[in-house]
Amino acid sequence: MCENCGCNVVSDIEIHSPTHDHHVEHIRSLAIAKSILSKNDRLAERNRGYFLDKGLLVLNILSSPGSGKTALIEKTITDLKHKLTAGVIVGDLETDNDAKRLRNSGAPVIQITTGNVCHLEADMVLQASQHINLNSLDLLIIENVGNLVCPAAYDLGENLRVVLLSVTEGEDKPLKYPTMFKSADVVIINKIDLAEAVEFEREKALTNIQRIAPNATIFEVSARTSTGMKTWYDYILSSATLVKNSLLVSRRNAD
Repeated sequence: MCENCGCNVVSDIEIHSPTHDHHVEHIRSLAIAKSILSKNDRLAERNRGYFLDKGLLVLNILSSPGSGKTALIEKTITDLKHKLTAGVIVGDLETDNDAKRLRNSGAPVIQITTGNVCHLEADMVLQASQHINLNSLDLLIIENVGNLVCPAAYDLGENLRVVLLSVTEGEDKPLKYPTMFKSADVVIINKIDLAEAVEFEREKALTNIQRIAPNATIFEVSARTSTGMKTWYDYILSSATLVKNSLLVSRRNAD
């Protein structure tokens, strides 16, 4: 996938090319990657201002495939529907299965099918958001492509970056994918109802998360059984209120 979208040249790693001058090709690849990311960062700031002007709390939720990301989102928007109005943008390489599932909640859901691109980008998110009435929302959730590598490099203009870790994935995921976890505002350990069955070492996982992302807020939940979800909901509601208050202050200052 990375060979198709170009995000294999984001980091300073060896790039194999068909030419004999690997050093020149490597420098050229890095220059292109930096240009792509620089453009995305500018567009992300545009998104951030646009969303803030609408008083929206925007979550960018990332994880590897199978971590329970869609289940967590479905549970969240369903349980909070009487307290705030949510919309969802779903990113997947192919199919709209997750989007169809999330629409059962009654929330507006827009699908982005990326094809060979293994991450969402700021411009994709803005274009998708034009198909939702953002003025009617309090919360916009972006379900990023299932991948713990490429999406880490792309700011989408979110308020909070949420990284999901399932107990079935093992305690060392933060050590294996440090770039993703370092960028997280929130880390959610999901499927804790299965922890004993898979011999998940909770303390080791928490130590690894805190080592890589010392400032991240950590939640331990089970979207299936609702264990720990209330604390997560309280955090969302508090964050949404902060965004609304920030908008009110900004408008008062403008007046």
